[in-house]
Amino acid sequence: MFELFFATGNKHKILEINEILKESGLDIKLVPIRGNKIEIQAETLEEIVSYALKQLKKKGVNYVIVEDAGLFINYFKGFPGPYSHYVYKKIGNKGILKLMDGIKDRSAYFKSVIGLIINGNFKLFSGVAKGKIANEIRGRYGFGFDPIFIPEGYSKTFGELQVSMKNRLSHRGKSARKLAEYLRHFFV
Repeated sequence: MFELFFATGNKHKILEINEILKESGLDIKLVPIRGNKIEIQAETLEEIVSYALKQLKKKGVNYVIVEDAGLFINYFKGFPGPYSHYVYKKIGNKGILKLMDGIKDRSAYFKSVIGLIINGNFKLFSGVAKGKIANEIRGRYGFGFDPIFIPEGYSKTFGELQVSMKNRLSHRGKSARKLAEYLRHFFV
């Protein structure tokens, strides 16, 4: 089994991406690494992930992934987007629902960007899940904004879906499948 470092402290992200790698037939185990906070605030997820990769490369870390994701609400021109983690910590799902009170256009999307350093090279993989903001918090699965996001074509929130179903539809599932396909060239 090959070990691939994952610069995160988020056990939910590890669980979701590990499941995708396993179902892709790859014998890779994600090993969380922590260190100094290397995330910057930027206008795009790609900038945030690229910066983190550069900092890890400077530290000599190889065979590592970094993932950042955000909820982009169309009515608010993509807010909170790359600031999603901060907004979630400050106002949470209840705060987003309050901001959305009375707004008819509830369309939104989640975006995930996974960055990889392998053999000193950088590669980015992205995935998008379109949907809408629910009218109330629903579900006990997932994390973050999952209980208020309804993926396109469904009536349940990500918070109401088991990890395996969420992975089929989610932004992170899509970016992780692209990562898995790329990793096949190295480990299969």
